[in-house]
Amino acid sequence: MGAIEICLVGLAVVIVSILLLRLHAFLGLILGAFVVSVLTPGVGTEAMAKVAEGFGIGCKKIGILIALAAIIGQCLLLSGAAQRIVQGLLALFGVKKAPMAFLGSGFVLGIPVFFDTVFYLMLPLVRAFARTNPKVYILALLSVVAGASMAHSLVPPTPGPLLVAAGLEVSLGVLIPAGLLLGLVTISVGYVYARWANERFEIPFREVDLPEVEKEEERKLPELGWSIFPILLPLILISVGTFVKMQGEVPDWLVILSDKNIAMALGAGVAMILASRYCELKRVVNEALSSGGVIILITAAGAAFGSVLKGTGIGGELSGMVGSGESVLLLAFGLTALVRFAQGSATVAMITSVGIVAPMVLEAELGFHAVYVALAIGCGSKPLPWMNDSGFWIISKMSGMNEKETLKTFSVMLSLMGVTGFAVVWIASRVLPMV
Repeated sequence: MGAIEICLVGLAVVIVSILLLRLHAFLGLILGAFVVSVLTPGVGTEAMAKVAEGFGIGCKKIGILIALAAIIGQCLLLSGAAQRIVQGLLALFGVKKAPMAFLGSGFVLGIPVFFDTVFYLMLPLVRAFARTNPKVYILALLSVVAGASMAHSLVPPTPGPLLVAAGLEVSLGVLIPAGLLLGLVTISVGYVYARWANERFEIPFREVDLPEVEKEEERKLPELGWSIFPILLPLILISVGTFVKMQGEVPDWLVILSDKNIAMALGAGVAMILASRYCELKRVVNEALSSGGVIILITAAGAAFGSVLKGTGIGGELSGMVGSGESVLLLAFGLTALVRFAQGSATVAMITSVGIVAPMVLEAELGFHAVYVALAIGCGSKPLPWMNDSGFWIISKMSGMNEKETLKTFSVMLSLMGVTGFAVVWIASRVLPMV
């Protein structure tokens, strides 16, 4: 059996495990990795050892980062800092441009906080706004979704982009600014579609029962500067460190501070100091690590899947078949979109497809920087969300929309943003190859 056939078997095992057998993504990825390892010639009795080795390498690359990102996100949520960021942007844009504030807030908070959590946080604010402005409810709702969903797939330290960067050996200092820039383009497209959908579709504001989130008591919130500082600090340190390295010799102190783990630790430290003033710090950290631990397991399992795929020699086979760098971009985007459509999760789609694409990218002469492949994978995780996506049902049930309304708003908007983002990536790879 050739490398490509082994890869297809492994991919089928992952999708069937998650979609049909309803196994947890961690188990599906580990099972897929084991099957690939068993089928790889010459591995023999070392099959599980190879899987464990890849799992360990994955934990080494992204384990600390995800744990620290989870701490930052949870501290922002429970201290009220996340709510303060939203309120600050609402005050900046004003009531008439509130949907733009929701768009920006979703994008900023989607960097350290998982998509569904951002949606839970901001939905009460959107619904409160819609009670006095019901004609723009869909616009405000889709603005939150557009911002948070694109940050979730393009900007580290969210898990998908982190593992993609590690698999493709792309520096976070390059991926972070590139993801931010592409994110601004794609959320602008999403916002334009949201405005069109709001005018085109007659979807009324409907009351839904959300007692736990909509009746939260008023409380004192942190200042806006301190609220956003834990997000900006690691992003700035990592990006500046990478830029300075490109210019020449780097001072030792900057080498230390711009290390991805150190920079994230500093951001987490600031977030913990902030949280300690407004809530019980031990509870916040425990909750963060509980949720972060599950994500670490999934992403490390994805790294194991990618590691054993690399051992099959699939990189060489695909390089000979695909050819040009533009074809590599198309494969990265299309494969991610296919896996996303098949099993629903954007993060699982990203970490599955990078395992297949990375060996080829590391061996091929692309003619452009590998960050474009990372961005193509991120954009590929957006198209074709439907009923097998948990996010689809969260948005449908909590917003008051039915399935048809969710498909023609949420699903179409995400697909449009993903395709547009890929077009921008393809053009940028030709105009500004960065090699």
